[in-house]
Amino acid sequence: MSLRAVLVFAVGLLAVRLAATRAFGKWGALDIIFAVIIGSNLSRTLTGGAPFVPTLCATLVLVALHALLARAATRWEAFGRIAKGVNVCLIREGEVDEKALRRHGLGMGDLSAAIRSAGYAGPEAVQSAYLERNGDISIIPHGRGSPDRKPTRKSAA
Repeated sequence: MSLRAVLVFAVGLLAVRLAATRAFGKWGALDIIFAVIIGSNLSRTLTGGAPFVPTLCATLVLVALHALLARAATRWEAFGRIAKGVNVCLIREGEVDEKALRRHGLGMGDLSAAIRSAGYAGPEAVQSAYLERNGDISIIPHGRGSPDRKPTRKSAA
């Protein structure tokens, strides 16, 4: 039962990572899968749809696995990119990267809304914009330093 729980966790993590960041809001892939599987396990245990003790043991294995993977994601950058994703540049020097928008399930309307929410008229007023790994769109206006400067975050949802 515990091995099955780990396998389901891995498959679920892959499925969430393949889905667009915006589909799940601010939660990371690890957190989404953890919540779904834990909720499912506990509900099956509660309703008697699964053996009580083995299912609770599998749930505790998942709690430990989640803690371990969350720590691994902070310690090893490569694993963090796999588990949590990476930020994506949507605007560079006022030019919109339409391929990046499409690849991440965003339309020009979504980007324009984030730009207006940050208080700017349009992409030409923006030095750069990033889709952050938590689903926010960060806006860096012209004249506010390099793209390495801490951005203003606005929700993409």
